[in-house]
Amino acid sequence: MGEFHRALAAADLPPGQCAEAAVGGKAVAIFNVDGRFYAISNTCLHRGGPLGQGMLSGPSVMCPWHAWSWDVTTGENTANPELKVPSYPVKVEDGQVLVQVD
Repeated sequence: MGEFHRALAAADLPPGQCAEAAVGGKAVAIFNVDGRFYAISNTCLHRGGPLGQGMLSGPSVMCPWHAWSWDVTTGENTANPELKVPSYPVKVEDGQVLVQVD
């Protein structure tokens, strides 16, 4: 089992927002969906767009480059669940969002 790494302070990511972070050497997109935090790869499979800069609506994020949408809770593409970006375990401790990327 891999180690959890600090990504950001929970207070820095209000509900309905997303952010980008380098975690354990990987580009990760972090989302706050109604007070629950999720992390997936920051790279859209379509053309490499930054998912952490996308528009979050409920549990779905729309890539800012070409509007592909992803379920942030699973990493699955909302139109074709066979397409999937990596998703990572997340926990919050002492006000910090921690992500396991290994």
